[in-house]
Amino acid sequence: QVQLVESGGGLVQAKGSLRLSCAASGRNFSNYAFGWFRQAPGKERDFVAAIRWGPTSSFYADSVKGRSAISRDNAEDTVYLQLNNLEPEDTAVYYCGAALYWRTVFQTSSYEYWGQGTQVTVSS
Repeated sequence: QVQLVESGGGLVQAKGSLRLSCAASGRNFSNYAFGWFRQAPGKERDFVAAIRWGPTSSFYADSVKGRSAISRDNAEDTVYLQLNNLEPEDTAVYYCGAALYWRTVFQTSSYEYWGQGTQVTVSS
């Protein structure tokens, strides 16, 4: 059974930083891309960033470009999302997902597996 478990969320002041983790287990993920999405109350789940498990390649939403970094640890089967210079608008539940197709990695419909999410709250 596949599991994605996010952690690292919390309450942080504006301009602060957080590092989110997504631990994957249950199968070989070498053919998957991993993405981070976020969902604020009453809003849709929006793409944040994605990374390939094989060839190193990453992709970011404009909203976080330049103040975030996605990375992976193949040995630990873990994907990280570093968020810097956080703003109250970044407040949301952040979800990790695994997708087979890199070309559509920014779409929620491309994801085969999802974690349960981790709450990020940024105070002003």
